[in-house]
Amino acid sequence: MVQTKDIETVFHEQLAGITDQELRDMTVQVWVDACEQGNWDSIEEVKKIPFTLLTPSRGIGLIEHTIAVTEGAAGLAEAQIDACDKLPYEIDMDLLIAGGLLHDVGKLLEIEKDPEDRYRRSRSGRCARHPISGAILAAKAGLPDEVINIVACHAKEGEGRPQVVETVLVHQADFATFDPLVMLEKGTLIR
Repeated sequence: MVQTKDIETVFHEQLAGITDQELRDMTVQVWVDACEQGNWDSIEEVKKIPFTLLTPSRGIGLIEHTIAVTEGAAGLAEAQIDACDKLPYEIDMDLLIAGGLLHDVGKLLEIEKDPEDRYRRSRSGRCARHPISGAILAAKAGLPDEVINIVACHAKEGEGRPQVVETVLVHQADFATFDPLVMLEKGTLIR
């Protein structure tokens, strides 16, 4: 069973960036709950989950992807804050980091192992993609509406929908890690 300490260990650097202890604890709990609901028994098992089934992930796992997206979104936010004398909007780094860490948590329900130890879409994943299941997990945990918006709207489900600025940043960081793999597979990535 995946424990709180397991999640705190794999995401320790990112979690340290959330100043609100309650938000940090709720973020960790959503991961623990999703692991339990998705029947993932150990953090070692979770570390092996590919971050996508839509294109070959080439060894990049869900945990690594989550860290990269969270750090990427934070980097985009910090670049704007540093470069602009006055931004016309505020960026809440606590919400951004929590949302980055949770943006793909629904994949713990969307993905399962098949009898040959390969990964496939689960029944839950066929019924609702990870932004929906992740948003439900976040809402059940009592996370703020802004974090739910990040989780629900970070992918195609959010196209044309109202979004908090943190959602925009997580979306951009997410696709900056996904699109090159799709292009690599199609042979359109210039190397």
